[in-house]
Amino acid sequence: MNKILFKSLSFTALLSVFTVPVLGADSSSRSGPAAAREQLKTMTVPEGLEVSLFASEPQLVNPANMDIDAKGRVWITEGANYRRWSNLRPEGDRIVILEDTDGDGAADVVKTFYQGKDVNTALGICVLGNKVIVSCSPKIMVFTDADGDDKADGPPQILFSGISGVQHDHGAHAFVFGPDGKLYFNLGNEGRQLKTPDGSKFIVDAAGNEVTGGGKPYRQGMVFRCNLDGSEVETLGWNFRNNYEVAVDSFGTLWQSDNDDDGNRGVRINYVMEFGNYGYTDEATGGGWGQKRTNLETEIPLRHWHLNDPGVVPNLVQTGAGSPTGITVYEGKLLPAAFQNQVIHCDAGPRVVRAYPAEPDGAGYKAKILDLLTSTDTWYRPSDVTVAPDGSVYIADWNDAGVGGHAMADQKLETMTGRVYRVAPKGHKASVPKLNLTTAAGCTVALQSPNNATRYLAWTKLHEMQGGAEKELIKLWQGKDQRVRARALHLLARIKGSERKYIDQALKDGNSDIRITGLRIAREQKLDLIPYVQALAKDSSPQVRRECAVALRHSKSPQAPKLWAQLASQHDGKDRWYLEALGIGADQQWDEFFGAWLGQVSDNWNTPAGREIVWRSRSKKAPALLVKIITDKATSEKEKPRFMRAMDFIPKSPEKDAALAELAAGALN
Repeated sequence: MNKILFKSLSFTALLSVFTVPVLGADSSSRSGPAAAREQLKTMTVPEGLEVSLFASEPQLVNPANMDIDAKGRVWITEGANYRRWSNLRPEGDRIVILEDTDGDGAADVVKTFYQGKDVNTALGICVLGNKVIVSCSPKIMVFTDADGDDKADGPPQILFSGISGVQHDHGAHAFVFGPDGKLYFNLGNEGRQLKTPDGSKFIVDAAGNEVTGGGKPYRQGMVFRCNLDGSEVETLGWNFRNNYEVAVDSFGTLWQSDNDDDGNRGVRINYVMEFGNYGYTDEATGGGWGQKRTNLETEIPLRHWHLNDPGVVPNLVQTGAGSPTGITVYEGKLLPAAFQNQVIHCDAGPRVVRAYPAEPDGAGYKAKILDLLTSTDTWYRPSDVTVAPDGSVYIADWNDAGVGGHAMADQKLETMTGRVYRVAPKGHKASVPKLNLTTAAGCTVALQSPNNATRYLAWTKLHEMQGGAEKELIKLWQGKDQRVRARALHLLARIKGSERKYIDQALKDGNSDIRITGLRIAREQKLDLIPYVQALAKDSSPQVRRECAVALRHSKSPQAPKLWAQLASQHDGKDRWYLEALGIGADQQWDEFFGAWLGQVSDNWNTPAGREIVWRSRSKKAPALLVKIITDKATSEKEKPRFMRAMDFIPKSPEKDAALAELAAGALN
């Protein structure tokens, strides 16, 4: 709707939720630094914080995406050439660098890093040293600035190509550097596929599947992990509508937002359990959420995500109507404690930037909502949020009325607006900590930065040092900050010859997130996971056991079925996160894994927890047990549709046919 920010909310639905001015209204009085400063008066931040104006038009217009480098400079991709206005700026859109050289908290230098039609309304930018990754369907481009003149050296290298969703906000989105030294990124459901740089072939991921959203096996929007050079792509989650960005914390846990269909008040935030299906369309048929099905959810915002279907990972929190955009994990110390180590996210619809303070809930999480920056100005449309090296938070504002499908009120380049705000404690002077990347000690200081671009530089140098950095990394590993410990662990466990030593230490650690991180590192390094799962299979933390289940996915070890059965026997019958982790772990091996569990529980399978495992199973043995549940006098009429629905996801087999025939015969009698 408003340009890049609104994802197809109908005009009527929008008016019912947001107050907006009329399309095509004169925007000249809203343009310029004075108007931008006036807009600050409409903004609200929590007690103890203040918001200031870092930059505004004419320094930038329509900021589509943002990153902050290790020097504290703000990088912006602009979207003047948006959709049917793609020739508004004939020379193409810009990537600009905004810099505060006098330390007053406002940009006073603007540089054009690159300009061209190939970056028109680019939805992603990630600055990693002298490399700049730009996401702009149909391509993922890597620009280089080897000579440090703040200009792209030449045409970009193409990392991936063939992505659909050109000039569509459901296309390719931003990359982010993870604590494991890998890149994470996503495609909305119009992105459809990922191809080689020349566009000739589909990327084949680590599971051996072509990366397409057509249901073999992935559907709709997807999230990925890959090496820095684009190799070893993994598809980590799928069946999103428009998962606008992905954020990764220091433990390697993934967080996303996703946008609902027109006016369904179903915007959601997801903890992304790896290899999960997230339910935008029917897993089996690809049908939309509005199609009739057995066991429909009562409320449309829930129905929208097929949450009653087995095989759908639950949502962390649903936030109602909106148009979600940028997201980050705030791992700094400058903001109040309530925001520390939490997801911070932009929603351009209700004009808000907010956090979702989360806490463990069984094998997953539960979260609440905490506003960071709101405004009563109807042109405030936050598009991205990023953390600076000093821990300040910067927010990009596309700044538009936001009415009409894929339209914008701000249609003249000379009056087009765009702002960047800075949120920090009152009186906090903007600063950029000095870096010393020549020594291991200096690098470990940089590794503790709240700014991801700084951590990338530190990670790269420390990894190059290998054993030469071990002494300094151990100091962090032995500290009290669990997220800093996790960052150190990622590097210690990649020192050649010491991998198992530090993974073993992690698996015995008293902190469950560190144990999870250790198991994830072992999985990434393709070590034999069976001994590690054996050590953790009875862990007191259901989140650790969740990771054990995921680690068994596609394992061919003869011990894997028994271990899965052991994990399944600890399901409490209520924890949907845990149940879906079991389902992910049993993928492609349901007969073996489910059979091992049945062998373990024998005739005692018909318990509340056992019924849930049967409901989630795709084994040939499950249909007969579903019939027993459905025909059991203890099963209420309200429960029966749920177990009937489970039949739809079990592959066709003689066993399933026999079970359905038995049900039909019973219905006739």
